[in-house]
Amino acid sequence: MLWRVRATLPDRPGALAGLAAECGASEVNILGFQIFPGVDLVTDELVLDTPQSWHLADIEALVRRSGGQAVSVVPCTEAALADQPTRYVHAAASVLASPASFPDVLARLFDAEAESSSGEDGSLDLLEVTVASVLVQVRRTAPFTATEHARADALASLVDDVLARAAATAASVPLAASEGPEYVVEASEISAVVGGAAVGTAAVRPALDEPEASVLNLSVDPAWRRRGIGSRLLSEAVRVAASQGAAELVLTTRADNQAVLPMVLAAGLRGRIRMSGDRLTVRIPLAALHR
Repeated sequence: MLWRVRATLPDRPGALAGLAAECGASEVNILGFQIFPGVDLVTDELVLDTPQSWHLADIEALVRRSGGQAVSVVPCTEAALADQPTRYVHAAASVLASPASFPDVLARLFDAEAESSSGEDGSLDLLEVTVASVLVQVRRTAPFTATEHARADALASLVDDVLARAAATAASVPLAASEGPEYVVEASEISAVVGGAAVGTAAVRPALDEPEASVLNLSVDPAWRRRGIGSRLLSEAVRVAASQGAAELVLTTRADNQAVLPMVLAAGLRGRIRMSGDRLTVRIPLAALHR
């Protein structure tokens, strides 16, 4: 049986040796080990191989006998033995390939949940970072260390840089004056029109399961993408939803849609992003826009 164990130990000589000795005496093998330094306490993460008959309570008791506190124990697989620097390199590569996958990558990297199965459960610790004015949150049972917060911020900075470059590239493809779309707002629908034909549309509809939210359906013709049309449609949709008294505008798309975060960034909006399965959801608060 393999278990991932986290515990805080006093930052003094011999503290870790006591834990190792207790494991040895109990025929428990330490297969993996990480240290997260603190001021007075050190958080240690171990991957333990225990006899088949051991349970979570047995491991927690072992660690506490060794002076460990704030003990967290979860079963794991051999994947927990992967080299940590290698995991971070792979995570960075995944984010560079698809910036919109950041919430899912962050959750996997820290063994957390991008979408909490228990909602806003107060028993779960929260790690949040902001990417392109979008708030990304992941949760898990074990508290996040200061080192992990710093690593998450560094990865978010990487995403910010990728998105800023993408936005700059899009801005470098100007529309000729004769090609500039006219934006037509009719009730809850916005159209980007060129030569009498719609090259992009956005429709705002009430959310069926959330009375105070509006749902946005937005699309841009492939031949007209990367020209700022999506960002303009999004900005207009936000104004329409706010004028209707909605508290939030919700945009849901495929998890592999790489245009979403650059579009939000270019529109200068703030929001929260969550990834669940193959769906990515951006929620944009509108309270500040209400008159």
